[in-house]
Amino acid sequence: MLKIGLLGTGHLGKIHLKCIRLAKESYELIGFYDANPEIAASVAREYKLEAFDSPAELIAACDVVDIVTPTTTHYALVKQALLAGRHVFVEKPLTSTLEEARELVEICERTGLKVQVGHVERFNPALLALGDHQLRPFFIEAHRLATFNPRGTDVSVILDLMIHDLDIILKLANSEVAEVRASGVAVVSKTPDIVNARIEFVNGAVANLTASRFSMKNMRKIRLFQPDAYISIDLLDKETQFIRLFDVNDPSLDPESAQMTIETADGVKVIDIAQPDVNPVNAIQLELESLAASINEDSTPAVSIHDGYRALELAYLISEAVEENRDKIPV
Repeated sequence: MLKIGLLGTGHLGKIHLKCIRLAKESYELIGFYDANPEIAASVAREYKLEAFDSPAELIAACDVVDIVTPTTTHYALVKQALLAGRHVFVEKPLTSTLEEARELVEICERTGLKVQVGHVERFNPALLALGDHQLRPFFIEAHRLATFNPRGTDVSVILDLMIHDLDIILKLANSEVAEVRASGVAVVSKTPDIVNARIEFVNGAVANLTASRFSMKNMRKIRLFQPDAYISIDLLDKETQFIRLFDVNDPSLDPESAQMTIETADGVKVIDIAQPDVNPVNAIQLELESLAASINEDSTPAVSIHDGYRALELAYLISEAVEENRDKIPV
């Protein structure tokens, strides 16, 4: 049983606290630290949990540190935990800057400790429903729209929302980035609130992403297009759909799926529409349990520190492209 301590008990920190307790076969929650004494006292009373006096004291008492604090604090806390010999779960984004992230990657590689980054959408049941299906997308389209919430506007929508999809798309494309183009607008805050980015990969795949935190409705959808299939992933409503083209007598056709025939230049084909089962999961609990499994099995975390670095690196490439494009627009 791994002893885990929680750093930060704000809105998301409290959710982590509850999820750690649900993951009782993986962890023993030994306590928490919060920089706000009033919040610390309130959480200690409500959850009957020990409030430690400093991050150092908490880190010394556990095997794993769960860091759910503002992004600006991630670098110092992750570094402190790693140098103390502790495994780490840290919320996304990994750090505020690429320089900080690079140093943490180096420390992680040197120590051999496990670091998992909280890109929780990797554990969304709609994405998990893809299972072992062979994916080789040529074109990826992602929309992540949210109604306005003042919480999170201290950073651009790229680091606030789009970074979720950047992590997923990097995983799906499975290729290095070749070129990035982007534009964005600050509507209600001092940083971009809506951004569109086009990412071209070395393998020829292209991704087009839009993220907005100033929308009339919420949407979190990813669409994949490849030679034999169109795949729709609704991360908000937890639905996944495969639409594939088959020869009429193809033995792999699923008789349980919806089908229709069409005339093509290559003769009659069958359009097969399948909706795989999407099993409800507690995504945060699942990502925390996956870190425990990687520690116990000495395997690579599901969302490694390298994954977190790549997503952050791409986010900064998009930010730079937004700035370059904005400079071209006459005021």
